[in-house]
Amino acid sequence: MIKVCISGLGRTGKEIAKSIFNLKEIHLVSAICSPNSKSLNKDLGHILGIDNTGIIVSSSDNLEEIIFRNKPDVVIDFSNPKSALRNAVVFSKYRVNIVIGTTGFSPYELKKIFVLSRKYKNGIVYAPNIKLGVNVLMLLTNLTSSLLSNYDFQITEVHHKNKLDSPSGTAKKIAFEIQNGLKNKGITISNTEIPINSVRAGGVIGRHEVMIVGEEDKIEISHESFSRKAFAQGAIKAAQFIHKKSGYYEMRDVLDLEKVLKTYSDNNDRSKKRGMYLNKKSASS
Repeated sequence: MIKVCISGLGRTGKEIAKSIFNLKEIHLVSAICSPNSKSLNKDLGHILGIDNTGIIVSSSDNLEEIIFRNKPDVVIDFSNPKSALRNAVVFSKYRVNIVIGTTGFSPYELKKIFVLSRKYKNGIVYAPNIKLGVNVLMLLTNLTSSLLSNYDFQITEVHHKNKLDSPSGTAKKIAFEIQNGLKNKGITISNTEIPINSVRAGGVIGRHEVMIVGEEDKIEISHESFSRKAFAQGAIKAAQFIHKKSGYYEMRDVLDLEKVLKTYSDNNDRSKKRGMYLNKKSASS
């Protein structure tokens, strides 16, 4: 049984909490909001629109009390960059593992999160790209940029009008994957050379599209979320992954994408060898 605390009760945090209540192997033990939130001191069930849960939403000002009283194994944080970083310091100090889905961190703040996992030996998953499907998009983008290094790349991301950071953390990560793919071909570019178009409109949950354009053809790779359950699925998988681990990880580690690539490469090699054997056998007969 993994004991989980939810930090941040926005739309995504609420969806994650609802999903956890449907699981047997994960137990939600506490929920945290900002000191001035309307959710403070209310039963979590009231916030989620379900029956009372017995979990009273607590203030982020009382993290140590929450840790001692509820003893969470993993905290899933979907608050905001300032709160998430401040909370991460306290949780790390008490060796509580963390899944951070919050976006909008500066490079310096991300480095601080990395250092926390090294200093306190707890486990941290930093996942601005927590949706499982979008990680497949990034893997495909990395492969495509390695294979089509002479093509032009462009990223478009669309989110709801209340999303504050622009471009999204996921769009920046996609640009990083393009850079890595090109680097495999000996091509070094800065992330500013990869155009990112950001759109903030209506209630769009999230859409990311990568265009890979050559002189004669074009490839498009896209991912779109239809509901926030996609976030919940990724967050739960990340919480299960980081339980009882130490160190700094990202979603590619959670999904073991390196193993996927290695398996693909190994299978491809075996197929080539089998083909060569059959050709030789056919030629000799």
